[in-house]
Amino acid sequence: MMSWYQELDANGKRTFKASFLGWAIDALDYMVYTFAIATLIQLWHIDRGQAGLLGTITLLFSAIGGWGAGILADRFGRVRVLMVTILWFSICTVAVGFTQNFWQIFVLRALQGLGFGGEWAVGSVLMGEVISTANRGKAVGTVQSGWAIGWGVAALLYSLLFSVLPEEYAWRALFWIGVLPAGLVFYIRKHVREPEVFVQARKRHEAGAERYSPWLIFSPGVIRTTILSALLCTGIQGGYYAVTTWLPTYLKTVRHLSVLNTGGYLLVIIAGSFCGYLVGAWLTDKLGRRMNVIIFAILSAISLYIYTQVALGDAEMLVMGFPLGFAASGIFSGLGAYLTELFPTEIRANGQGFAYNFGRGIGALFPTLVGYLSESLGLAAAIGIYAGGAYIMVLICTTLLPETKGLELKNLADVR
Repeated sequence: MMSWYQELDANGKRTFKASFLGWAIDALDYMVYTFAIATLIQLWHIDRGQAGLLGTITLLFSAIGGWGAGILADRFGRVRVLMVTILWFSICTVAVGFTQNFWQIFVLRALQGLGFGGEWAVGSVLMGEVISTANRGKAVGTVQSGWAIGWGVAALLYSLLFSVLPEEYAWRALFWIGVLPAGLVFYIRKHVREPEVFVQARKRHEAGAERYSPWLIFSPGVIRTTILSALLCTGIQGGYYAVTTWLPTYLKTVRHLSVLNTGGYLLVIIAGSFCGYLVGAWLTDKLGRRMNVIIFAILSAISLYIYTQVALGDAEMLVMGFPLGFAASGIFSGLGAYLTELFPTEIRANGQGFAYNFGRGIGALFPTLVGYLSESLGLAAAIGIYAGGAYIMVLICTTLLPETKGLELKNLADVR
């Protein structure tokens, strides 16, 4: 499965390491909040709607940050903007650990989202442009698996810190650890170069042969792709965040699991998530981008229904966590490669950043909506309703988009 890695040149391998680690620390810095929700509800006496809003505001601002970073990456380079985004959300994550009330954490979670959204938009394009067409799905999908690693580290830190520290300090320590990933910036600055396809596009632009605006993603030749890919990303991320944002709270308050048991159950889900990323990465090159999304959307809907709507014992819940994580994460594996191939080089980071982060911004509403709906219907039903609807949207959009497996990366001239 990793034979493609040996075919990369030195810069390609360094780019993979930087993108993989960047996505892993992105997950670590984002997911620590999901473990702190139950504690904040208890200590600050906020309701589930407000707790969901703290998850939503990060995702909403990540939509702005992702599109903005994509535009900047098309103009100033993928590597430079990637470093800025990682440094930005690392600083904001640490600052959250010093907050004293709801509104302070609200503002910092919003600012954190700007860097959070930008990192994926730029890192995914960077990896997609240095890899061959035949292996793009496997490479970009494997980068996505870094999310499971970061999530797993967050779960382990949660179990450790909440076991040895009082709750009022443990949740803060989770955020303070966010300072460590900033060191990745120094590695990127020293070792990672811009993709050659981007360098050539910049030369044409600087020579005056081509002029392009950020609004070209809404031009006649591209707008259909922009809209459909944005809706596709909305469904994928809306379903994912509706589930993952509330899972620790669901296990702790609905299933009444202890800290260690909650962490244990989540590690099973995360293990499934990691395997889902790798299998999805392989399938997206084997079966095609569209088929990979369709398979995992159906699996996600089925496993989600069983996990939240069927009366399961604790042992059965533990076992079902694996397919739930497998399906909800595997659907992401082909997405980066798919978006890279859908948009032309000159506006690729812009288009990919807009589509993915539009989806993240609208999907950001799902944790808040789940929180408010759970007050009347219960948390399990609320998660099932919003996540289930999201995966139906995924299936509709996938049937309307073209298959891009095996196609070379295109330029603007190819779509005009």
